[in-house]
Amino acid sequence: MPKPFARRAPRAALVVFLFLASVLALAWSPARGWAGQPPRYVFLFIGDGMGVAQRMGAARWQGGPLVMDGFPVHGLTTTAAVDSPVTDSAAAVTALATGVKTILGRLGLGPDLRPLPTVAELAHARGMRVGIVTSVSVDHATPAGFYAHVPARGMYHEIDHALAASGFEYFAGGGLRDPRGEESRAPRGDALERIRAAGYAVAVGRAELDALRPGGRTLAMGARLHDGQSLPYVLDADAGDVTLAEFTARGIALLDNPQGFFMMVEGGKIDWACHANDAAATLTETLAFDDAVAVAVRFAAGHPGQTLVLVTADHECGGLALAPPDARTGAALAVLRRQGMSLQRFVAALPRGPEGGRFEELEIRLGALFGSGGGAAPQAMALDGDEEQALRVAWARPRPGADSGRGGNDPLAVILGQVLGHKAGLDWGRQGHSGVPVSTSALGVGQERFAGTYDNAELGRRLLRLMGLAPAPGAP
Repeated sequence: MPKPFARRAPRAALVVFLFLASVLALAWSPARGWAGQPPRYVFLFIGDGMGVAQRMGAARWQGGPLVMDGFPVHGLTTTAAVDSPVTDSAAAVTALATGVKTILGRLGLGPDLRPLPTVAELAHARGMRVGIVTSVSVDHATPAGFYAHVPARGMYHEIDHALAASGFEYFAGGGLRDPRGEESRAPRGDALERIRAAGYAVAVGRAELDALRPGGRTLAMGARLHDGQSLPYVLDADAGDVTLAEFTARGIALLDNPQGFFMMVEGGKIDWACHANDAAATLTETLAFDDAVAVAVRFAAGHPGQTLVLVTADHECGGLALAPPDARTGAALAVLRRQGMSLQRFVAALPRGPEGGRFEELEIRLGALFGSGGGAAPQAMALDGDEEQALRVAWARPRPGADSGRGGNDPLAVILGQVLGHKAGLDWGRQGHSGVPVSTSALGVGQERFAGTYDNAELGRRLLRLMGLAPAPGAP
């Protein structure tokens, strides 16, 4: 199994070099844009669940700043929904995409169920091409928030049909959750057939993606889709799997045109790894997201004065805190670099429950998790009595049932993640979202508008106005 992040230092140095070169190129042009006009090319990156600690932890992991950390302008963004101080992805993306807050679970609809035009729809109507890229299914809440208007984020079948009707030129990443309407109360027919009938070429895997030519409509998916029709975790990826950065780069090539484009790129599995309290998966997913940001920065360097690259998050997940490493064992964040797969994948392969297996099997296999063969785990990850007892209790609990869309959050994987993270100096406060503000970083045309502290709906309105688009009627 390849380890994409096993030797990160030279890769990090290259990314930093490319970023610095890009910033220098952008510095020669007016920040307000080409000929004083709105940006021709707009990238909106959303790290799902990516709080400040996730960014800082990823930088510590790779031994240097992230590309997004080096942007010239930073802001702090609050994320509350209308009906809760702790938002979900649906309410959050609606605020970001429309400039209007809504209640939990709704996509593209106000609290009164009024449809709200999104920045992607308005840009498309003006003649810009639009791309939606994600590491989870393309009908999941964050990507769907730019083209669907439904009262419940779980209406995947209806969202799939909204994708076909959108006319957006490029969708890429995971697959579709309910194209045939098996989970819908009112099936509308095979959405994938409707997508093809709307003129979309469906490309699966790298070879078919590379064979595409500009000028058409594309739905591109990874060849190996995992739980919830998502791309594999970076830790579980094979050499042939298309990365988020590759989907982003290919999207640029397919979308580029004189009228410009709007592209939303989501690092969706940062959130899933945080829900599972899997520190190594969280940090590698954040780094993969930052690799996609680097692709946009390189493009911006070649289009100075015409491009805006905006990086934010919909919310924080996991209540992650950076803490001192475990003083008893001397463990440090570096130990987690040896983790060779996601904890979800690791525990799924353990023989337990009705199929048999003893708790001691977990201890035996921990060595394999850290690349130590069949022997013991690294000494720094040795379990104390309390940790062993917590894992024994989780071992006895049943495996998760139906797919939840983020791997089922096996109790054993969560407790193991909490134990290993604590030893390495990453403490989890919860398995769900938190209400702490998130970082927003901006580079390029109009970057100065994203400094300071503001709400996620205000961020959406600032983006709309910078692009010369009108927020929804009634928006502040």
